[in-house]
Amino acid sequence: MDRRTFVATLASGLLTGPLATEAQQPAKLFRVGILSYLPATDPVGSRFREAVLAGLRDLGYVEGQHIAIEWRSWEGSLERLRALATELAQLRVDVVVVGPTPAAEEMKRASSTVPIVAIHGDPVGSGLVASLARPGANVTGISVLNTELIGKQLQMLKEVSPKLSRVAVLSNPTTFTHQTYLRQAEVAARSLNVRLVVLKARAPSEFAGAFSTATRERAGAVIVLGDTMFYVERTQLAELAERHRLLSMAPQQEQAAAGYLMAYGVNALDAYRRTAVYVDKILRGAKPADLPFEQATKFGLVVNLKTARALGLTIPPSVLARADQVIE
Repeated sequence: MDRRTFVATLASGLLTGPLATEAQQPAKLFRVGILSYLPATDPVGSRFREAVLAGLRDLGYVEGQHIAIEWRSWEGSLERLRALATELAQLRVDVVVVGPTPAAEEMKRASSTVPIVAIHGDPVGSGLVASLARPGANVTGISVLNTELIGKQLQMLKEVSPKLSRVAVLSNPTTFTHQTYLRQAEVAARSLNVRLVVLKARAPSEFAGAFSTATRERAGAVIVLGDTMFYVERTQLAELAERHRLLSMAPQQEQAAAGYLMAYGVNALDAYRRTAVYVDKILRGAKPADLPFEQATKFGLVVNLKTARALGLTIPPSVLARADQVIE
């Protein structure tokens, strides 16, 4: 070996040696918290967990090798939600993914430093962040607010039943975004020559009374607004709608599977999968304050023909052609 070759080989060894040694060191195990309404053992909760993990796998993260998941479910108890948010803050997770309102708010109260990736109904209107473009706090994520959504839901109901003149809207007065959707519903209803009947329910015990009001007011259909409680009680609400002979519309596909006539709204599984992009950026050093909120853009329509038959209804081909899923 001549001197020039020897020096080149030595230099190469000096450059690559530390990298090879560094590559052999065990990778840091990041702790990713997931604060969910549903337990991981729930079939839907399990799908949401898998959606987050699938998104992370796409980016090269393997559970147990690169990340450890700290799953916590609050199951409708605000007291439990606050305790779990505090627990995750004390564990000093590297980042926490939170589901529906008010999980993000409680996690933010528990810690102003733990990075939070939220799926949220209205992060700006609720005061959670300063703006979608520059959140300015320890929270970023995906906004699922879409003020055109309820107008499109009303339009589809009218397409299915052109003579429809009164539509009930089930809302939860404790859910901040419902006031926004109700205002948009009034605008859409006027353009479609439909009268709205606003129903309110703060707890499942109020569902029966709300549907009795819909019948008394001669509503022909009901739109159930997006709400964690309404989602969890989707089977009960679908049964009430069918019992009262109401065409029913909800925002999530699992609600159609539970017996609603139709579901049209943001694809929740896609939103959960998209949180992985934010988790990755944060684990690489990005600050939530500098990561703009993303607007959910993937929507889906599900039609339940079994429910249509129970109501003696024929779904127009124009609606079926737009459906992403048809339940027989």
